[in-house]
Amino acid sequence: MPKLRMTGRGLWITALIVPPMAFVALFVVYPIVSAFTFAFFDWQGLLRDEFVGLANFHQVLFVEPYASWTRNAFAHNIQVFIALMVLQNGLGFFLAYALWRELPGARFHRVAVFLPVVLSTIIVGYLFKLFMHPLFGVFNITLRGVGLPELAQPWLGQESTALWGLIIANAWHMLGFPTLVFLAGMQRIPTEMLDAVRMETRSEWVKITKIVWPLVAPSATVVFVLLFVGAFNWFELPYIMAGLDGSPYGSTDVLGLYFYRTAFGNVSSGQQDFGLGSALAVLIFIFIAAVASVVTVRLRAREIQL
Repeated sequence: MPKLRMTGRGLWITALIVPPMAFVALFVVYPIVSAFTFAFFDWQGLLRDEFVGLANFHQVLFVEPYASWTRNAFAHNIQVFIALMVLQNGLGFFLAYALWRELPGARFHRVAVFLPVVLSTIIVGYLFKLFMHPLFGVFNITLRGVGLPELAQPWLGQESTALWGLIIANAWHMLGFPTLVFLAGMQRIPTEMLDAVRMETRSEWVKITKIVWPLVAPSATVVFVLLFVGAFNWFELPYIMAGLDGSPYGSTDVLGLYFYRTAFGNVSSGQQDFGLGSALAVLIFIFIAAVASVVTVRLRAREIQL
């Protein structure tokens, strides 16, 4: 039987592949499998108790008060996704179009629009908490300075505006990412095609809807799917700006905060249940994976049609 001999190229490829695969297995695959396992057991603090089957899933979905908390957090995630789709991705597309058309100062703005993306989420969260402070925040000072003091309000302290304050902060933070992705897609559009369109019409709207948008469909798929995953994994910014309880009165509560609070407890309630938290994490993972997979397939098929 011939001996297996590994060439220098094979050793090099193995050295490049094995460490990242081991890292992913240890820090991604193992936690996911563990969460699936934990979700089927009852827990007494840090100690695993008896096997309960689907009881934890039933409790977080249908037993009060967990069912109400789940619906409330899920509704907020949906609201965040829709709002960011319009504000972040929509504005990012038109900013990319303006940069692509080489408007005055385009080179400077390409850098400036991406600078907030490289900032830490912690910095952005605390920065916007200061901006929205009811007494000395930039938002209220500006409104009073332009003669609109009646519009000044505690943006993060009332239910009607708190979630929107977080959405605006996130949109400002991540606006540069979809902008650059769309810009990269636009730069691949053949100049001959644009020259032919200019001979037919001068309408910018016609150019955008008939030429630019269909040809940047792959970029739209990328930013749409990543935004969907990010919106339903939202945790850092709400935690920093609104706290673990989703204050005020749960108006900023999202699935990420709800999961963390359920699994690890919080100062106000002290409640901790790994089983319920793991069940919630499994449901979030299944929902995100299923929807993202279906949407990706459908959007890829749509790209071919366009």
